Amino acid sequence: MSYRPPPGPPPGYQERNDASTSYKPPPGPPPGFKEINDPEPPPYHNWQEVVPDTSTLPPPPTISLPFSETGNASEDDAGRAHAFCDTIPLWKPAVPPESVYNKTLQGDIHPARPAEFRGNLQVPVTGKWIVQSAKNCPDCVIISILPLYYAMRDSPLRTEKSKTIYFEVKITRLHQPPHGDASGLSIGFLAQPYPSWRSPGWERGSVGVFSDDGCRFVNNSFGGTPFTAPFKVGETVGLGMTISLPTGQQEPIVGPNVRIFFTRNGGDAGSWDLHEELDVDSGDVEGLEGDFDLYGAVGIFGGVEFEACFERNGWLWNPFSNIQ
Repeated sequence: MSYRPPPGPPPGYQERNDASTSYKPPPGPPPGFKEINDPEPPPYHNWQEVVPDTSTLPPPPTISLPFSETGNASEDDAGRAHAFCDTIPLWKPAVPPESVYNKTLQGDIHPARPAEFRGNLQVPVTGKWIVQSAKNCPDCVIISILPLYYAMRDSPLRTEKSKTIYFEVKITRLHQPPHGDASGLSIGFLAQPYPSWRSPGWERGSVGVFSDDGCRFVNNSFGGTPFTAPFKVGETVGLGMTISLPTGQQEPIVGPNVRIFFTRNGGDAGSWDLHEELDVDSGDVEGLEGDFDLYGAVGIFGGVEFEACFERNGWLWNPFSNIQ
């Protein structure tokens, strides 16, 4: 049986078409409405078309290299050295005995043999070192036992005179491996104590110029700053620092001026101001501003032979006709 609904609407249904069932919004804007007339955006300006005049700007800062192109120490050595410098402060300077100070003035400077050094080290005459390192000699630094600069005796703030320290190194042999890092040395100055497995210039309170790439380092563990040509066998190089009273500064005096200079075979081969050309990766010159004792230092990596001279009569550079 099938069921169908009856035709038509259900009983009681009424179709409603009155106005009460339709809703329209009231005329006008809603309450609180405010018409906003934003101004047109400014026209686009292509700033790439404007080329600023840079001729009056100062030169850019000296940029350090991220790493050396010829040889690099291990990260482990660097980490140990950073920990060493972070935990051990620089030695406070003291007034040297007159006998000790006179030895320095006479160039009677002896070397301290680092534990890492492999090879021969001799002092045949006053103020002269002869060094022969083995080709497998690891990174190390030979440091003078006596300072070349005494902060409590030589500081221009005490003497009102400039002070120049200097020494030379003659390279007689460089071992050239068939592959791998090159052998070489660095000539520099540093404040003590210093990690004996690091070349001067790599850690705090030190400066150095390197034979393999000619880069200079100032408290910088990275690639250094290009400075001069690589050293050659048979060549004599020298490094000096002149510490003098500041000029053009108002009172109080902050500290001395420090100029570092480099020589080749007795002739001027470049210099830089310690404060004007900071190595940007290091950011400071701690220990090198004349307030700590400074020692002569020669860094070694691999097989190298050289003669270091601290006695002025043996120098190719003439301090009386050059920097005083």
